[in-house]
Amino acid sequence: MSTPLNYTIHHTLGNARSGTVDTLHGSFDTPAFMPVGTRATIKGILPQQVKETGSQILLNNTYHLMLRPGSELIRDMGGVHKFMNWNGPILTDSGGYQAYSMADINAIDEDGVTFKSILDGSKIRMNPEIAMQVQNELGPDIMMAFDDCPPSVDPQAGPVNQTRLRHAARRDTTKKNGYNHAERLQIANERTVRWLERCKASHARPDEQSLFGIVQGGTDLEQRDWSVERICNIDLPGYAIGGVAVGESTDDIAKIVRHTAPQMPTHKPRYLMGVGYERDIVAAVMAGVDMFDCVLPTRNGRNANAFTSEPGRDGQIRLRNAPFARDPLPIEPGCDCHACNPAIHGWDTPEGQPFTRSYIRHLFMTGEMLGPILVTLHNLRFFQRLTSDLRDAIKAGDWSGLIAQRPHLKELIEANTPESNPK
Repeated sequence: MSTPLNYTIHHTLGNARSGTVDTLHGSFDTPAFMPVGTRATIKGILPQQVKETGSQILLNNTYHLMLRPGSELIRDMGGVHKFMNWNGPILTDSGGYQAYSMADINAIDEDGVTFKSILDGSKIRMNPEIAMQVQNELGPDIMMAFDDCPPSVDPQAGPVNQTRLRHAARRDTTKKNGYNHAERLQIANERTVRWLERCKASHARPDEQSLFGIVQGGTDLEQRDWSVERICNIDLPGYAIGGVAVGESTDDIAKIVRHTAPQMPTHKPRYLMGVGYERDIVAAVMAGVDMFDCVLPTRNGRNANAFTSEPGRDGQIRLRNAPFARDPLPIEPGCDCHACNPAIHGWDTPEGQPFTRSYIRHLFMTGEMLGPILVTLHNLRFFQRLTSDLRDAIKAGDWSGLIAQRPHLKELIEANTPESNPK
């Protein structure tokens, strides 16, 4: 009987660790960044090009694939690997996050969530058993438990500028008592444990697919303690930190992760869900997290926002801006992606030049498809270079090499070293 997942730690540096996760569809190195292929594709990019960015594992969205084309069809076509022609590991989320992000069109109860379909408005039911059945039919290597993801911060505590928070609070408000954030966190924590037990009991392919549990608790560290103890006491191949990057500040994300990650089992992968800014990934790796996913590289790439190591503005440059109209530089000098250094990838260009910022801006201003493709490829490579640099620093045993390559991270790294964060 095959073991569906094995995790080997090769090096450690403080709480940070680098290793390898082996699955039945291949291996990936950690820390790992997973590009998001919501509907079984990275928009506009061939699978081979995704692999050439250094990506080793992808994420697919259970809710969207359940709606279209349907998990039964994908099962009949040989599973999601064959369906999308990706010859490597795949992770699927469970639909639990959609219960938060689509709070305006769903209703939650103890058994599960009833959604209004984004396709035709029909009612769609999702609960632990259905989430497991759909993911068993999709056939990913790693499948996430169906969880109850509450707002991480109290929408009533101050100005709320996120529509999702307002919708979630409105949905979760009882007519008698109004919205009580502490009570909502406790309900979500207890329900997530019950739902995880149901997920594990109904998981039909445990010898082929690995089920990960999800720790909740918002920004309340005591609730995080309660959740991590109970979730991680259910024996599973890996565990995730959920309910972050859903309204809280960067400092709160770092605080939650620093507090929670070291409490999770050392010998199993730790996954921080939905976090994708460079600063957040670096802080989380230093806290002991192994896996990440986010739509930022691809979504921002399609909107002319390129990630670079330049400090400020989240390290992004907005290529639609007028100053780039005559800029002869590549997106990021020194980058080895398809856009910044096509010669490395076998492209014959005049004098071996890269695609310039000027040209890429022109593509976006005229609505040409190549613009989003090039910036998406660059952004994916940016995040894969980041995780590769993190692995190299952990292997070397100090952070000086990473600081030399990315000096804008110096203050962040110093702030997140263990001696800087006494308990």
